[in-house]
Amino acid sequence: MRRRVLAVVVLVSLVTMSLVGCNSGENRITTGETEELEPITFVFYSADGSEDPWTDPIAQEITKATGVTLETDYPVDGDDQKIALMIASQEYPDIIFAKGDGARLIEAGALIDLTELIDQYGPNIKAMYGEYYERLKYSEEDPSIYQLCSTGVGDNQYKVSGNAQLQWAVLEENGYEIPYTLEQYESMIKSYLEKYPTIDGKETIGLSISVSDWHWYTTLSNPSGFIANGSVDNGQWIIDEDNNYTATYKHTGENQKEYFKWLNRMYAEGILDSNFATQTHDDYIEKVASGRVLGLLDADWDYMKAEMSLKSEGKYNRTYAGLPVTLNENITCSTLRDQGLSVGWGIGITTSCKDPVRAIQFIDWLCTEEAQILLNWGIEGVNYYVDENGKRYRTEDEIRRYNEDTNYMEETGVGFHNYPFPTHGIGVLDSTGNTFSLVNETNVKEEYNEEERKALKAWNVEMLTDIFPQKDEFESPMYAPIWSQTLTEEFNQMEAKLDQIAWSGLIDCIVCDPDEFSTKWNQLQLRLESAGREEAEQYLTNLIRKEVEFWKN
Repeated sequence: MRRRVLAVVVLVSLVTMSLVGCNSGENRITTGETEELEPITFVFYSADGSEDPWTDPIAQEITKATGVTLETDYPVDGDDQKIALMIASQEYPDIIFAKGDGARLIEAGALIDLTELIDQYGPNIKAMYGEYYERLKYSEEDPSIYQLCSTGVGDNQYKVSGNAQLQWAVLEENGYEIPYTLEQYESMIKSYLEKYPTIDGKETIGLSISVSDWHWYTTLSNPSGFIANGSVDNGQWIIDEDNNYTATYKHTGENQKEYFKWLNRMYAEGILDSNFATQTHDDYIEKVASGRVLGLLDADWDYMKAEMSLKSEGKYNRTYAGLPVTLNENITCSTLRDQGLSVGWGIGITTSCKDPVRAIQFIDWLCTEEAQILLNWGIEGVNYYVDENGKRYRTEDEIRRYNEDTNYMEETGVGFHNYPFPTHGIGVLDSTGNTFSLVNETNVKEEYNEEERKALKAWNVEMLTDIFPQKDEFESPMYAPIWSQTLTEEFNQMEAKLDQIAWSGLIDCIVCDPDEFSTKWNQLQLRLESAGREEAEQYLTNLIRKEVEFWKN
């Protein structure tokens, strides 16, 4: 999800601070009355990264403004051992985004406290976080700032993938009835499947999910909490805020049992992809891109490129509507609930950084208004234009490329360098009254495609999000989403042990004979209990309670 910046003519003048590094004083050169930045290359490791040659137009503009080039390193083929190897060798990149491994780096002494650097060189960082800045502190015992969060500050939701997804073609076939329960969702899929057993000459698939790697969190675990419990995204946990923030490991409740019993039945009846347990994620995405999978239990960012492929072929009716599906009418869909700032996962500077001052100044520049516009919108006159009223806009061709070209971000750089650096949230306004993000209420309404407009008319609403319980119906929690938090390594190991058991155990519960489901489910519960579930729940409960008290003060 994030950001953008403008013209080259203002770029050099933006950097007026002293650029003397902590480890080196040779990173600036003076010519006459101006200062020019000496080029510097930072090695940047992103646990969510991909190949980035740093040659696209936006990257070049960033380098012109800051003198910084990023040499990006990232996991290859799902390798999640790189950070462990860094800690063992005590050799780190300059800048790092570790996702859930932040605690390991902190405990190893690999990340520097950014507080003093931000005080001296980070006015734009402070301005971006505003009232949330104090929440960046690690804990009451250790109030250091080790990481800057990777999600938007002040996010609004104008687009959502909901709890479950259904092809627009299926909704149209059912008169645009909105399926609010699993029973209604199932009924629509079955009736369409019966009427259209093949699509474009290939067998129609009712539902498919991806569980061969970490995507099991996205398509198997996360939807179960949203649908069965009406919970927000707290990773593997359900937090009972009415019971003093009591944490429960997600896959232990009665509602969870009912949800996975439903998946078991869908598998037995041939509605759920018969190959879901053995297919790779690439197989899954290929099936979605073929247009023959009617329903998904996923997040839109995960199947985005498959949808872009469908759109490029003009198959908009085979793309997906995000829906507020829950187990039954007594459970409220919480998709639009504001979870506040997702502190924890974020950018850190390591003890190996060759020049921490240049690094924090680089990050601070990325937080400027000019940089945020560049990162999100691109280059004025190329990727966007400004009308006589000062409103930024994109041409129809640019919008089409953005929506349909799977290489758009990599080739143009637009939206490619935002994440996981600090960013203004969706809908936040800049000094001109435009939003930093491409996604805003006006643009979303203007850019709805034909299939989406049919649904809007049938539902008599202005936005697709209007069919969900609205944001103002919920209170924001007094803690950050659990998935984003930098929790202790001790707790992370507890959770990892439970997750390994749940991953295989839940799949077994789905693929077994329906007569064996209850036995399989009970066996899974016993294994989780033996693996220390109750201890982990109490541990997390105590951490959340401490966090709430810390933030209150």
